[in-house]
Formats: sequence, structure tokens, C-alpha cells
Amino acid sequence: MIDLVAVLAVWTYIGGFLWLTARLAKRTGEPVWLFAKGRERQTVPATLFRVAFLFGALLPLFTLWLEPQAAGWLLDRHYSGAAIRFAGVVMALGGSALALYAQHYMGKSWRIGAAEGHLGTIVDTGPFSMSRNPVFVGQIVLFAGLVLVFTSVLQLTVAIVLIIAVMLQVNIEERVLTKELGPAYVAYRRRVRRWL
Repeated sequence: MIDLVAVLAVWTYIGGFLWLTARLAKRTGEPVWLFAKGRERQTVPATLFRVAFLFGALLPLFTLWLEPQAAGWLLDRHYSGAAIRFAGVVMALGGSALALYAQHYMGKSWRIGAAEGHLGTIVDTGPFSMSRNPVFVGQIVLFAGLVLVFTSVLQLTVAIVLIIAVMLQVNIEERVLTKELGPAYVAYRRRVRRWL
């Protein structure tokens, strides 16, 4: 049952992410997917995010349905104790909820990637008063939870790929936001931590 709940957490997050993004794009008529726009090259983090979420969504399903002998060592599940697996599913659910809540909270400022001339206003209330990147924090917690539930070398690798994508993207976004929003964003950076 814990495995199924963890699978639902990641699929619910991906579905919610896509739905909120499509809804915003339709409402505003503004570009929301900005990885291919702007002067900053975002190809590497964009590709890493796609790989992480593709494998993050599919790997738990394969792990559930494949016999351990068929899965091989990459998917070999080193079963953790019930308490660790329960903590993992709580993290997956909590991370998914945090990321979706923070994305929704951004409202019209939500963007995927960062490009000059396509930014919203600074959101510095709610979850953004505690972290400049609560969506990314939620995603990392979600993937860390999946590692605890589906303990395998490949699941850990997927989580590491996500973390690398997040680190690269945050550096790009902070450069663009500093250039575009100037002193207001610099003041926000001083007030609120990058992560927690």
C-alpha cells in the first residue's frame, strides 16, 4: 500500500503541475515555458528535469510490477524497514503538496525557467516568505521520499539528477531575476533564504 501511495504522490504532482501551468498559460495568454527563451542557456537543466520526472514517474511503476529477478541490480529493492518506508511516503506526499501549493501561490508570476522580459512580480508572502524556492524544495522532498520507499540505485540516481537540475536552474534564475528586477529582488534575497 505504501508503494501505491508513493506512486500516486508523484503522478498527482506531475498532473497538478501540468494542469496549473496550462491553466495559467490559457488565462494570461503569456508564455509560461521559458526554458527556450532568453539569453541564459537553460538546455541542460531543462533536459535534466525532463529525465528526472520521466524516470521519477515511471521507475516506481516498473519497480512495483517487475519481479525482483527481472529487475536486475539497478532496480533491486533493498527493502527498508516499515518506519523508513512510511517516512518516505509521508515525504513524497508532503513534497508533492508543498510544490503544488507553492506553484499555485505564485499565481500569475509562475514560470518554468527564466527569461528577460517574461518575468512576473516578486512573490514574497506565504511559502515564499520562508524559502525563495519552495517549489524546488517540495520537488526535492518528493524525490527523497521516493528513494526511501523504492530503495534502489536507479531511484537514488534519479533523485540526484533532479537535485543537479534544481541547482543549475536556481543559479540561472537568480542571475536573470537580479538583472530584471534589480534592487527589489536583491532585497528579497537578503531577507529570505534560498532553501529553508
